[in-house]
Amino acid sequence: MFQQPNNNMMEGQLHPFEMTQNTSESEIARMRDEEFDSALKSGSENHEGVSGEDDQDPRPNKKKRYHRHTQHQIQQMEAFFKECPHPDDKQRKELGRVLGLEPLQVKFWFQNKRTQMKTQHERQENSQLRAENEKLRADNMRYREALSTASCPNCGGPTAVGQMSFDEHHLRLENARLREEIDRISAIAAKYVGKPVVSYPLLSSPMTPRPLDFGSQTGSGEMYGTGELLRSINAPAEADKPMIIELAVAAMEELVRLAQMGEPLWMTSLDGSTTVFNEEEYIRTFPRGIGPKPTGFKCEASKETCVVIMNHISLIEILMDVQQWSTVFSAIVSKASTLDVLSTGIAGNYNGALQVMTAEFQVPSPLVPTRESYYVRYCKHHAEGTWAVVDVSLDNIRPNPAMRCRRRPSGCLIQEMPNGYSKVTWIEHVEVEDRGVHNLYKQLVSSGRAFGAKRWIATLDRQCERLASLMATNIPTGDAGVITNQDGRKSMLKLAERMVISFCAGVGASTAHTWTTLSGTGADDVRVMTRKSVDDPGRPPGIVLSAATSFWLPVSPKRVFDFLRDENSRNEWDILSNGGVVQEMAHIANGRDTGNCVSLLRVNSANSSQTNMLILQESCTDPTASFVIYAPVDIVAMNVVLNGGDPDYVALLPSGFAILPDGSSGSSGSGVADAGGSSGGSLLTVAFQILVDSVPTAKLSLGSVATVNNLIACTVERIKASLTCENA
Repeated sequence: MFQQPNNNMMEGQLHPFEMTQNTSESEIARMRDEEFDSALKSGSENHEGVSGEDDQDPRPNKKKRYHRHTQHQIQQMEAFFKECPHPDDKQRKELGRVLGLEPLQVKFWFQNKRTQMKTQHERQENSQLRAENEKLRADNMRYREALSTASCPNCGGPTAVGQMSFDEHHLRLENARLREEIDRISAIAAKYVGKPVVSYPLLSSPMTPRPLDFGSQTGSGEMYGTGELLRSINAPAEADKPMIIELAVAAMEELVRLAQMGEPLWMTSLDGSTTVFNEEEYIRTFPRGIGPKPTGFKCEASKETCVVIMNHISLIEILMDVQQWSTVFSAIVSKASTLDVLSTGIAGNYNGALQVMTAEFQVPSPLVPTRESYYVRYCKHHAEGTWAVVDVSLDNIRPNPAMRCRRRPSGCLIQEMPNGYSKVTWIEHVEVEDRGVHNLYKQLVSSGRAFGAKRWIATLDRQCERLASLMATNIPTGDAGVITNQDGRKSMLKLAERMVISFCAGVGASTAHTWTTLSGTGADDVRVMTRKSVDDPGRPPGIVLSAATSFWLPVSPKRVFDFLRDENSRNEWDILSNGGVVQEMAHIANGRDTGNCVSLLRVNSANSSQTNMLILQESCTDPTASFVIYAPVDIVAMNVVLNGGDPDYVALLPSGFAILPDGSSGSSGSGVADAGGSSGGSLLTVAFQILVDSVPTAKLSLGSVATVNNLIACTVERIKASLTCENA
């Protein structure tokens, strides 16, 4: 897959694993110089800098932190550019070895040199087009004046309005063509130069940038906007990019060392169950970093390792594609967006890929504020079949006083293993200001388990099992109700995935959501939110009312999960089933745990006059969180899905439950310590979505709010009564 460098190229080559041992700090600083400066001097032959250059620099203090390429390095790269302006990966490595530069630095120097040459060419074309346009304007004015004084050759009177000579018609066509041409050149120039060319009165305005799409979950159908904080962040300025590259390279080195280090940086707890981060040792080991911890912030750092059933190539693709990433981690990532791609990678893969991103991270409860982050993501292929993907915040480049969370080097180390498996070591290291967390969730959040590495790695492991189930072909046919039709399985799993994404996007405390708290007992307050659904084939049209509440149960998460997912106990809490018998018609297992499955349930109503109802349900569990999510579905639509039809047009309004451990020392989402009921309590979030009016322009009535409030309150009471009696 990848070309192995020869022995000569390996001599003196710098790997991130060896950077600290073989390279002095001054040499690293020289290697991370400012590549962009030398390429943007507009044809100047002297790349060492001209007098007065620092005076023209709008930010001289920041420029002084970088070192330029040496005259020898520039001359060698200039000479190579004349022969080969597009060097391949092998040539870049060899040139970097000869000149003492990283291949990424060589890549960016050639990229910017090509940009410089292309910009000069575009400027020449723009000058020619401007001159031609000025001539055209003069001709146009002359024709207008001639037309204003023209007279009819037959009667001597003025010409009738609407008549047009052949010459004028030809002139207008030519003018339209030139407008399109200048707009095209202007857009290209704006992309490479950083600003559009001057717009003339007869020209259409320069191409406006497409607004960034923050609602990136695939197929979720959510129409939520984005909070003011993330909306205010734009792509990085050209002058910031060298600093971002330098920061990403340093973060990659730190992540690899964090993943490989043990004690005294990572200390094992007394019971041997968890790994504790030694913050003082970290400060001694990594004194530079992204600066000191802000006042009032606390440190959260964790490390977890797991072997997952997915090959390294697929894992890298998921992590570097924002839509796939936010879909796989929809229970943690409430929204995400790529603002800029500084590098797409080399040699046809993600090695060297650099992306500037924003993301919002959540706990599935309206009682825990979301965490927003603005950061760069960098992917690198290391030796011996090891890849790494690192995130690091860019707040020091563009400070934002409203930002309450910043990511120190975080991410994962991926090692290739036989049979399509991968060993993943996940690092989460953030500094956060945790104001606003409800008392119910403070212990879980402060323990680091709400947003930590264990939750990320457990979610990844479960999703890898789900994807493996989607691709499986050897489905046993012995069990009744097992869906063996491959197309039907894919369609049903895709529909269930959209249902889960929609539920997770609507249950958290996202900045885009406006929750209204209804009066309650304090801990069991119900929060409601309304939105209009229009022209969304995946959601019924009208006014949708969402209601959610979170509360504590003195029962283990496993026991709560088993109770809620079991169709035999459904009539104990599901008011909408009207006491009917719930029967599982079909199911798809998608994990080692029997609780991980997608089911199609039928409610046989006690009232024979009522039509039987179908319910699509997905239940999923891992050691950190469990979900039971369901939605009523149309019988005809589900028959289409089971036969492999497109599931995107099945209207869903998902409701369900998110079950988390309460954060106490004995609490475990997996319920391993549940033999005696002593594995801690549970934090349960109940959420409903109800279509209260099929007309989107209708006004919400207080009666509808009261009905939903009573529905959720009654459901909570039934769950508490059933589980408390069972636990007693």
